Amino acid sequence: MTLVEIEGRQLKLSNLEKVLYPEVGFTKGQVIDYYMRISPALLRQIEGRPLTLKRYPNGVDGEYFYEKQCPSHRPPWVQVAPVWSGHNVRTINFCLVEDLPTLIWVANLASLELHTALHRAVGSKGTPDETWTPDMVVFDLDPGEPAAFSECAQVGLWLRESLDGLGLDSWPKTSGSKGLQVYVPLNTPVTYDETKSFARAMAQVGERAHPKLVVSNMAKDLRKGKVLIDWSQNDEHKTTVSVYSLRARPNPTVSAPLHWSEVEAAAGGGPVPRIEAGEAVRRLEADGDLFAPLLELEQRLPTFG
Repeated sequence: MTLVEIEGRQLKLSNLEKVLYPEVGFTKGQVIDYYMRISPALLRQIEGRPLTLKRYPNGVDGEYFYEKQCPSHRPPWVQVAPVWSGHNVRTINFCLVEDLPTLIWVANLASLELHTALHRAVGSKGTPDETWTPDMVVFDLDPGEPAAFSECAQVGLWLRESLDGLGLDSWPKTSGSKGLQVYVPLNTPVTYDETKSFARAMAQVGERAHPKLVVSNMAKDLRKGKVLIDWSQNDEHKTTVSVYSLRARPNPTVSAPLHWSEVEAAAGGGPVPRIEAGEAVRRLEADGDLFAPLLELEQRLPTFG
């Protein structure tokens, strides 16, 4: 056990030498160090967002579990967002990562992946009749073998062009696994019904425009050789892997922001961006937070009909 003080908070860090990524010998201490170094950008992106922990106590090759209810043994300074669950008929207190001590506490739980909502918990939330307000739309592009990242990049470019035609700017990031994700910041009044309907409509348009490449139906038997534009993530009850989150892959890959030029290169058969922890930090230092516009840019969904 190692006792540290971060921003005036005392934390007990455990098993820092424990290897969580066996293939490359990446330890829990290195996981914590990564989240420390990436925190200037990560914290701005996830603060206020209900967080689902995805914990790997025995590393990426071991069993994992999702944890929506913020652990009861949390320090008293860890903030939570109460969310009513109709399915469970109770209120679930999601963790909120509002500062660096909380981020490091979460990392010490071996929550390698950080999955956050597309809305922020502002004010008193969690009762059954309250409505969450998403501040973005996400398109999760998931390839069905033998399709791979190159095909995702092609679909991503189609999405960018189509969104641009609707007056909407968009930003890409890797999923940290096999796919690509495209984000559209809104930061204007909107409902999940509206964002989900919009995302589904875009996916269906893509399917009609490129039937050999794109699928909008979730059925796995329809995905072979195509790219699923997963529109269903735009839901108040779902979470999506956060930008700058580690992923539980053999290597410590990151769901990292990309330049559109990198997507263009991959679509043309060029290198596939595969960004690991150290490279993600180097890119942040060199380029700044490429996802910073998602925090402030105000855009409105188009109205049809």
